[in-house]
Amino acid sequence: MPYKIFMLRVNFFKRIKSPWTLSGVKKVLRIARKLLKLSGEVEVSVIGEKEMKELNFRYRGKNKVTDVLSFAWQEDKKVKSEFLGQIYICYPQIARQAAELSVNVKEEFARMLTHGLLHIMGYDHVKKQDAKKMFKIQEEIVCLYAGC
Repeated sequence: MPYKIFMLRVNFFKRIKSPWTLSGVKKVLRIARKLLKLSGEVEVSVIGEKEMKELNFRYRGKNKVTDVLSFAWQEDKKVKSEFLGQIYICYPQIARQAAELSVNVKEEFARMLTHGLLHIMGYDHVKKQDAKKMFKIQEEIVCLYAGC
């Protein structure tokens, strides 16, 4: 019986100083790949507050810093590509959130990376039922990453 090999490639850009590394990003994405049966390529950029605020304003009309933004390349299903999308993570915002929530900063980073990836895959949290499904998957991936 034929089987499909699921591969997820990552392009990682660290535009500001942070403790996050390519190996850490790959670890989260490997877990997500196995759980979600993903194939393709994703770009992950760690950015600062100024750049995040500019992106959030340009694409969402919100003039404030946010933790993660994601842009799905295949959202309209018209473009056939291995490239799934881009995820921008604001490290200073993640560090603040981790402190506020009393969680490890790497765990919160993994949570937001997963959150962005799930949005690229078409998950959303506007409706209560969709949010419940998305956050369940998100926390399962984070738990596998953190070793819960």
